[in-house]
Amino acid sequence: MQMSDSRQINAPQDVVWAAILNPDVLKECVPGCTEMAGSAEDGFEATVVQKVGPVKATFKGQVTLSDVDAPNTVTLNGEGKGGAAGFAKGGAVVTLAPGENGGTLLTYDVDASVGGKLAQLGSRIIDGFAKKMADQFFTNFQEAVEGPSNEAEAEEGHGTEHKKKGWFKRLVS
Repeated sequence: MQMSDSRQINAPQDVVWAAILNPDVLKECVPGCTEMAGSAEDGFEATVVQKVGPVKATFKGQVTLSDVDAPNTVTLNGEGKGGAAGFAKGGAVVTLAPGENGGTLLTYDVDASVGGKLAQLGSRIIDGFAKKMADQFFTNFQEAVEGPSNEAEAEEGHGTEHKKKGWFKRLVS
């Protein structure tokens, strides 16, 4: 399956670049991620628990980075094994470019495949799930980097979701 999309992130390109290579940011942004360790140089190891249709599995996998052109583009290649549920593997080319109002335009092209019980669910379910996962990841990523749109909300901390938003941007600012 293949997917492409782009997002405008209201943060400088170097901040977005640092966030996409940070295991703590990735752990917070990957839906269902329970563990994330490693570094951009050595690659990341992750554990992700997900339910796809009737199949629930814990995937353990590795992600390696290649074709790194800081702070412009990186290719992420990953493979995860979910035991009897099957496996997922694929890659994503993430490109950062200057965006509007000093922000960053993040573009991604994903190519992924699944096997085992997951593949038996059919392409419609798998494609829909993959798009939902990608959208959720980049929504979480955007919130971690940008922070809340209203500074008063951030200071007052309305609910726990606002306390977490923009935490990475505050770290590096």
